Amino acid sequence: MEAAKHFIKRCGVYILTFLKWIAVACVVGTVIGFVGTVFAVLIGFFTGLRADNPWILFTLPVIGVAIALLYRAMGVKEDEGTNLVLMSIRTHKKVPLNMAFLIFTTTVLTHLGGGSAGREGAALQLGGSLAAFLGKIFKFEEKDVHVTTMCGMSAAFAAVFGMPLTAAVFSIEVISIGIMHYSAIVPCVFASIIGFNISRGLGLAPENFAISGVPELGIKKLALVVVLALLCALLSIIMCQVVKKTGWLSRKLIKVPELRAAVGGVLIIALTFIVGSRDYNGGGMHIVMAALEGNAFAGAFVLKIIFTAITLGFGFKGGEIVPAFFIGSTFGCVVGPLLGLDPSFAAGIGLVAMFCGVTNCPLTSILLSIELFGSQGVLYFAAAVAVSYMMSGHFGLYSNQKLIYSKLKAEYIDREVGT
Repeated sequence: MEAAKHFIKRCGVYILTFLKWIAVACVVGTVIGFVGTVFAVLIGFFTGLRADNPWILFTLPVIGVAIALLYRAMGVKEDEGTNLVLMSIRTHKKVPLNMAFLIFTTTVLTHLGGGSAGREGAALQLGGSLAAFLGKIFKFEEKDVHVTTMCGMSAAFAAVFGMPLTAAVFSIEVISIGIMHYSAIVPCVFASIIGFNISRGLGLAPENFAISGVPELGIKKLALVVVLALLCALLSIIMCQVVKKTGWLSRKLIKVPELRAAVGGVLIIALTFIVGSRDYNGGGMHIVMAALEGNAFAGAFVLKIIFTAITLGFGFKGGEIVPAFFIGSTFGCVVGPLLGLDPSFAAGIGLVAMFCGVTNCPLTSILLSIELFGSQGVLYFAAAVAVSYMMSGHFGLYSNQKLIYSKLKAEYIDREVGT
């Protein structure tokens, strides 16, 4: 009798918890899915506006000053960005609601002016900030607020990029390397699906591409993919270090944020004219598409690293993932044929391996390859992801990402990325 009562009680706990998180996913997915869709639409609109009005690039220093003043006015002295969201899930740190407004506005302004930045950092911060606020409204305890924050990250990422499986797993996997918070899988998956469907319903097209030249599975081609993945792992380390060191150096040399942002804007303008191309302003998804079709300029990945490092290092806002897509796809497109791989296929391998190297999220990376390119060649992509994950070492874009277990053996190390 007692055993039956205990079983019924346990069933009740599971059912109530499931219903609670489904309800949370519906609210968070709807609210943040809508906000994320508006954000993505505005990014696209202002990117097009800049393309149609080339003179807007010259406003970049003024935009940089405006961004710095906006953060000062909102009382934010040190912007921790996505790192703050990651920290809030592991610690007692709080994600302020004003982060949502700040990252939304300043990322749109960065894209308008022509700064080299992506959207995912803004999506994660936007979703995490709004979801944490909703968690407080629900009067959740701290651990449930952490899960709600991951739920919001999933919804925003899915709405902005149109990759719901990638979004759901990324939000769980990115927090701590070596472990995953599976308790968040129900709200993250359902919030991601809802956010994705809202963005599709409002007319936002998902990110997916066709690649060609995918070879039949064979030892020789697999070995070539491994070599390319090794090179991408090295490139991911270079990108992470250049972005971080540029930010550190800019803050050391120019103490005033407004002046630092203005100088950064001037540098981007000067580089744009020195290079003689505007391909490196904004996210550059059109260059990613060209690379995946088999066309890329040999030095494109180097220039994108430089443009992105200056943009983010001098105070402009946005994410690093879309630039990583740019860098990985163009690198793969250029280097792949030298190894004997089709340029389109190699561009896809480069994009996914680069993403894994800078985020340390192998499961997410495999799902990314499927949602972007379909399942054709998935074993090649899985191999590239595995190699890039291990060989990118203790580096990553997010310095507050925790490396819980070693990449080399089953050993608990509990250290931050880059240390």
